[in-house]
Amino acid sequence: MTEPRSTLFIHDLRLTTRIGVYSWEAHMDQVVRLDLDIGAPSPKPFESGRLDDALDYAAVVARIKAYADAHGHPLLERFAQGIADLVRTEFGAPWVRVRVAKLGALPGVREIGVEIVR
Repeated sequence: MTEPRSTLFIHDLRLTTRIGVYSWEAHMDQVVRLDLDIGAPSPKPFESGRLDDALDYAAVVARIKAYADAHGHPLLERFAQGIADLVRTEFGAPWVRVRVAKLGALPGVREIGVEIVR
């Protein structure tokens, strides 16, 4: 029998960061959209109903914003990997799906991006 799986999510998080490989991008803030699906670290909050037992969404968002502010990222792929690493190590998620998109980065293209599962 397969163990039940719970997924927490944070979708449509808009961040400003510096991301890109071109020299003009290195000095320009860009808006990216981030979607996260996070494996629940524990079934405990589903039983207890206590915030102390749950993943704190506000803490996750604050940490991701700090990461985006503190680092320049040459590639979306590396940025997505960094987000996945911090969610898994700092918040104890057994797995995470990260989808990150640059908005309006190319003429005629609404968004470009990458999605990873770790």
